[in-house]
Amino acid sequence: MLRGRESDQQAIDVLLDQARTGRSGVLVLKGEPGIGKTALLAYAGERAPDMTVLRGLGIETEADLPYASLHLLLRGRLDRLDALPEPQAVALAGALGLAPTRTDDRFHVGVAVLSLLAELAEERPLLCLVDDAHWLDQASARALRFAAHRLHAEGVVIVFGARDGFDPAGLPERRLAGLDEQSAAQVLADVAPGLTGPARRRILQESAGNPLALRELPRTAVLPAHDRGPLPLPERLRLAYAERIGRLPRSAQTALLVTALVDDGDLDVIMNACAGLGIEPAALGAAERSGLIRIAGRHAAFAHPLMRAAAFQLNTYDLRLKAHAILAGLLIGDPDRRAWHLAAAATGPDETVARALEETAYLSRERGANLSACAAFERAAELSEDPELKGRRLLAAAVDATEEGQSQRAQQLLDAATGLIPDASARATLPTLRARIAFGQGAPRLAHDLLLQGAADVAADDRAAAGLMLVEAARNAQRLGDADGIVAAATRLRGLDLRPQDDLDLARQAALSTALLLTDGPAAALPLMRELVVAGSQITPEMHSRRINAAYFALQTGDFRTAWEIARAAADECRAAGEISKLAVLHITLATSEIFLGRFTDAAATASEGLRLTAETGRPSRAGCMRGMLAWLAAARGDADRCAELAAGSLERYDADGIVNGLAWARWAQALLDLGQGRFAEALDRLDATMAGPVRHQFQAVHFAPDQIEAAARLGVPADAPLRRYEAWAQASGLAWAQAVLHRCRALLEPDGERADESFRAAVRLHANGVRPWESARTALVYGERLRRERNKTAARVQLRAALEIFQRLDARPWAERARSELRAAGDTSLAVADTDASPALSPQELQIVRLAAAGRTNKEIGAQLFLSPKTVSYHLYRAFPKLNVTSRAQLAGLDLA
Repeated sequence: MLRGRESDQQAIDVLLDQARTGRSGVLVLKGEPGIGKTALLAYAGERAPDMTVLRGLGIETEADLPYASLHLLLRGRLDRLDALPEPQAVALAGALGLAPTRTDDRFHVGVAVLSLLAELAEERPLLCLVDDAHWLDQASARALRFAAHRLHAEGVVIVFGARDGFDPAGLPERRLAGLDEQSAAQVLADVAPGLTGPARRRILQESAGNPLALRELPRTAVLPAHDRGPLPLPERLRLAYAERIGRLPRSAQTALLVTALVDDGDLDVIMNACAGLGIEPAALGAAERSGLIRIAGRHAAFAHPLMRAAAFQLNTYDLRLKAHAILAGLLIGDPDRRAWHLAAAATGPDETVARALEETAYLSRERGANLSACAAFERAAELSEDPELKGRRLLAAAVDATEEGQSQRAQQLLDAATGLIPDASARATLPTLRARIAFGQGAPRLAHDLLLQGAADVAADDRAAAGLMLVEAARNAQRLGDADGIVAAATRLRGLDLRPQDDLDLARQAALSTALLLTDGPAAALPLMRELVVAGSQITPEMHSRRINAAYFALQTGDFRTAWEIARAAADECRAAGEISKLAVLHITLATSEIFLGRFTDAAATASEGLRLTAETGRPSRAGCMRGMLAWLAAARGDADRCAELAAGSLERYDADGIVNGLAWARWAQALLDLGQGRFAEALDRLDATMAGPVRHQFQAVHFAPDQIEAAARLGVPADAPLRRYEAWAQASGLAWAQAVLHRCRALLEPDGERADESFRAAVRLHANGVRPWESARTALVYGERLRRERNKTAARVQLRAALEIFQRLDARPWAERARSELRAAGDTSLAVADTDASPALSPQELQIVRLAAAGRTNKEIGAQLFLSPKTVSYHLYRAFPKLNVTSRAQLAGLDLA
């Protein structure tokens, strides 16, 4: 019976009851050792007789074995892999070592776990209990967190028990404190009813309400009278376990050691290892009777993780070495565990063991388990006999630590590797890695300087490596809005005598055209950028990075439709292949192009999914841009509170990493909100101030120039600088819609009425291609306002109706209201402009799902594409149907969901 945990039990009961109605839930129980996490997980299991229960465990000695904990959780249920979409089944089988690995995208396994949990919950609700989550290997933790974040309507509950070392990454948490005085006294009375006097008071005081301490401390010998000083509770508990283990026969203590070393508790392996040490099976029986371990079927487990630690520490060093060596011999078919046992048995440099660890490191890297790879490379380096091999392995470990964002660890590994790598090609890796570490530590300027210096150092020996560094330096400077840094990198890149076999032509041209835009302007740069778009469109589909660059330069040239087409194709391929890591950056290009194409609902859906992906894949630097775009969309729709919240988040991200793209969107969003609500002076001041910083070198600066011009025109002040800026780009672009916006800007600033009217008419004519509906509506609105002021109400109504129709379709409420007001002033009393687009009533995710359903996709296919479970897809369709006034999937085909 649990004492003093009524509210925690109630929270668990609520989750279980919700699962029985088809809803999913997650809970992370956090607290110190012995505080009751395991007991509450056991309570959850007891309360779920009508549910399928899976039990997993983080094991300290398995923390470097990729997907070890995930395998423990899912073992016995892997026969359902065939029910998953083929790429997911392959990814999960590869991660668990059941098949060759075909992708190194570490997040695809999380999608597969989500699908498998949903599949297991089809028959009845599913409960997953994961104890000691702070000791999960990082690959398992990442996959489980990814799946947990996307649970919704499957009837799945996941409960984690963890100490503070576990990062819940936004999952719901519940912290367990010590028991209150009355409950603590009841627990102590349950286990030691005869305990009275000073000993009872001492235990109540020392335990601080920790249930495990209350249960274990009375089982020790009488506390020595001289021991008055408080000890850290975990140490006190270890001492208690040491006392209990010390009472066992020596053979039973050895059996406990073997059990502690067999991470998955496989009883056959434990028995064979004991036999190798000359221990009879009866020794395990004595250990079980002590209550320190439990044996069920062919599996043995410690009653508490601290018991495992005590069993390991109490045995002698030589015995531990011998046990590890025997286990390595027994685990020939498990190369990961075998390598680590060999390493634990090594007493000095051993190249054979180092090679085994190196092999398991590469396997871990292939499975996307970079931290496991890092640990294996690092231990292999410690065992290396040759200094050069040691340096190479330390360098490999630093690469994996950097990939996981562990900058401090990567720096230490890199420092240790420096000086041990005589090979020039390997040394060329060092500056790039140092730069990535510096960038990850929030020192982007240092990263840029390291790349420039590194390129200079290696150029004589390795021009290709120098070229790559300079390309990366230019990209780094671009992300920071550092014009001088871009030009410096491009200047050096121009001087490198690169060869065709270096395969850097496109990357070099990208850096040079970006620099040319800054030094010579758009007339010189845009033709080179168009060549990059054409070249990037023709390369093979799997070369995603080059296609991403092509889409980026399509944005730079204003060819938003091509940018969307390239990014959409690449995103679809990444979804099909499960390459989730690349999707977040593709979503930036997709959402940007959708904003400029006037597909605001699509853009909101894309940016919202991208924001989720940045959180789930650990790419916070992209979150600022996603929030900035969502803030811009909120501004266009007049949602001031949402705009302010999102812009603040984007600005906070900029303060953290200095990446300018999100800052540009956020500042533009704030100014657009001001402009839409008639605060022209605030809008102009905000954009003028923005142009004084690094945003002036971003492409957004071109596209918010018309907003600056409109605000200035409303205030009757000059706008020469933004007009020149936009004029240079528009004329170089050669795009009809850009010329249309330029004519509008000139008309707004033109004092002569006849010339202004001529410019407005030219703008309306050029907008007829419909590429930029937002800009077309903006032109029609300001032209209609001018016509009304000139008392040409008939012509004004034509323009204002056109503007109102587009603004309504875009759900741009303040702009639509301005058009209505002008129409009323122009004598139009009908204002019955139909809004036939049903999609604004849907959430972004509902719209994505409805569109795929309308295209004939099944719930399973939709779930695979959007990384959701089929039940969650069904839930969203159920919510969407009433909003669309339909009752079946067949009716979706007749709706306008564009």
